[in-house]
Amino acid sequence: MRISPELDGRAGTNRAMGNRPQIAATTDIDAITAWLARFLDSPNTFTNYRKEAERLLLWSTGTQHKPVSSLTHEDLLAYQHFLSDPQPAAQWVMRSGRKVGRTHADWRPFAGPLAPTSRRQAIIVLNGMFSWLVTAGYLAGNPLSLSRQRARKAKPRVTRYLDDEAWSEVKLAIDALPRDSEREREHYFRLRWLFSLLYLCGLRISEVTQNSMGGFFCRRDKDGEERWWLEVTGKGEKTRIIPATNELMVELARYRREKGLAPFPSPDETTPLLLPIGKQTRALTRAAVHSIGKQVFKSTADRIRARGVDFESKAQRVELASAHWLRHTAGSHMANNQVDLRHVRDNLGHDSISTTNTYLHSSDDARHRETEEHHKVQW
Repeated sequence: MRISPELDGRAGTNRAMGNRPQIAATTDIDAITAWLARFLDSPNTFTNYRKEAERLLLWSTGTQHKPVSSLTHEDLLAYQHFLSDPQPAAQWVMRSGRKVGRTHADWRPFAGPLAPTSRRQAIIVLNGMFSWLVTAGYLAGNPLSLSRQRARKAKPRVTRYLDDEAWSEVKLAIDALPRDSEREREHYFRLRWLFSLLYLCGLRISEVTQNSMGGFFCRRDKDGEERWWLEVTGKGEKTRIIPATNELMVELARYRREKGLAPFPSPDETTPLLLPIGKQTRALTRAAVHSIGKQVFKSTADRIRARGVDFESKAQRVELASAHWLRHTAGSHMANNQVDLRHVRDNLGHDSISTTNTYLHSSDDARHRETEEHHKVQW
């Protein structure tokens, strides 16, 4: 990114003066780069934070004609309004249905207007950035500190999950896939493996793409029975072990045989948890796994929709689903089937049992039944 000297922040009106800065940065880009460098070991966080900083930098210098280090509280209010509808669209928004790399001439910072939750997340990220730059002695003050910070209200229950009926429909759609050719068989067993992995282990997409089959290990329990586990490193670089059930290990062995591998991995194996179709052994991207999941949910929705108009709402619900929904589905199904919430928490890698509690839908169902049976208007 090339920025003219008058906009690079060397003379920003919010630059800290007369202090001992803790970073060597003299321009806004250097200062933002120093902030971002703290997240290099968390690729997902780094990518998201860079996106928000880059959007602000482009808007500040291109629209407000100010360096970031000159932005005021009023400027940031205007920026929040801009996020809800980036205009002119030709300058800021990617063409519909077209996704290109950041170095491509058609690249734009936005895919469209940001939803309220995305706008809030953007401001949280930028507030953290400004606060850090103040602490580092680069900025005199945080222009977002005057903003009204609304506490996010936690939803009483997770809603982005599949109930038992919808989950059965997804499995039927996968099972109905053709497997006549070698490629069709590989595609079929890869889907079975991926959906088993997401559902039985409750993994995030990033955990699927960033971990290897060498994470599987077997150990004897106190009764002498051998049990398989999967060790993964996930969000916040936290490592956890997840029970690898007999069902999961059967699917793993089937998938590996289709790929010409031994049924079970060796401890030092670097084979990614999910592989491309064909001979390549590289890990898939998060976008690729997301796309695979969306294709399955779309085909499931089409099967449901074909039954008639009475099934349209069910079809629409499944069509909204994504691969991440299977993590919520796993948590919901475990909690509602009386798996100890502490075990659900540890399987999913939650920091707090209060997060895990949001998956407990059975108490809501009981409340609904009680209200239905005992609370009537009786006209």
